[in-house]
Amino acid sequence: MREKIPKGLVAVLVIILILLLDQISKIWVKTNMALYDSIEITKWFKIYFVENNGMAFGIEAIGKIFLSIFRIIAVVFIGIYLAKIIRKDYKLGFIICISMVLAGAFGNILDSVFYGEIFTASYPGHVAQFVPIGEGYSSWLHGKVVDMLYFPLIETTLPNWVPFWGGTEILFFRFIFNLADASISVGVVLLLLFYRKTLSHSLQTEKDKQKAISKMNG
Repeated sequence: MREKIPKGLVAVLVIILILLLDQISKIWVKTNMALYDSIEITKWFKIYFVENNGMAFGIEAIGKIFLSIFRIIAVVFIGIYLAKIIRKDYKLGFIICISMVLAGAFGNILDSVFYGEIFTASYPGHVAQFVPIGEGYSSWLHGKVVDMLYFPLIETTLPNWVPFWGGTEILFFRFIFNLADASISVGVVLLLLFYRKTLSHSLQTEKDKQKAISKMNG
């Protein structure tokens, strides 16, 4: 009888695969495209190189150094949580979803921590290059996150007769993101769709679990 692959090993392989694909795609874009360059794959899918200081999908809301530190702390806690659910033998699908979230968060951390130190700056008409550590465009924790996946699924203009918004240009989906962002988003959506109860149960403290059991037993 064939032995099952340990769940911990599956989690590690998922994380490594996502990180490799994410970093390979980012490094290729960074070293082959100038900022705002675009490659049209189809009418609704483009490789469009942008950088951002903020969170997923280019959203910027808080300071860069705070964001980088927050990401690192979040990854540490997610890693501890992942180790816990592997040890307690939770469902493989649930473990894979958490691994996807962890890999995505860690992927963007690598940009923030290292890219400012090892790359020259990207700007329109100029492709970045690798440089010795310390000769890059910024310092540790201040690197910009590379985004490139762009899906302008709907590009149209509302008719002039539409009240208030007539003549407005509509673009859906306008966000530009990377594989790390996609990994986080897909992992979270799958958690909410299929593992909401499992997630809630796993986050309960042992004391809460005992209370719940006591209530069920009357």
